[in-house]
Amino acid sequence: MKIRFVFDSSKADRANLEILGWLSSVDTRIGLGPINPEPYWGFDDLKYAIGTKIRNCFYVIADTKVESRHEYFRYESLYILAGFSFDKFVKCIEDGHVLIDFDARTGHNHGTKFRLRQGRWPALYTSVQKVI
Repeated sequence: MKIRFVFDSSKADRANLEILGWLSSVDTRIGLGPINPEPYWGFDDLKYAIGTKIRNCFYVIADTKVESRHEYFRYESLYILAGFSFDKFVKCIEDGHVLIDFDARTGHNHGTKFRLRQGRWPALYTSVQKVI
């Protein structure tokens, strides 16, 4: 009962020059073979870590702009998300709606993130209410 991360460079979009450059960099540094050790997350660990953080939450969609070195936000939409389901989370991974982001690109490890494709909230929560 675990989620395994299997790296397969043959699945990368080699038509995308940014991805092609990244693949070349990875190949030079460590090669394009399987990651060893292979990253994985046990269901029990994930249920606890994710379930306590996002059981019920808000999702805000905003436009941003920077003027005179100050960032401004214009809030477009607010959603109340309630009733997180771990079983739905696993199904979203299987269906390709959840992405894994290894956020270490700046030389500092910002942690691993699971990201749900925008607009897929009903696939993860029992209640999705748009407030504005």
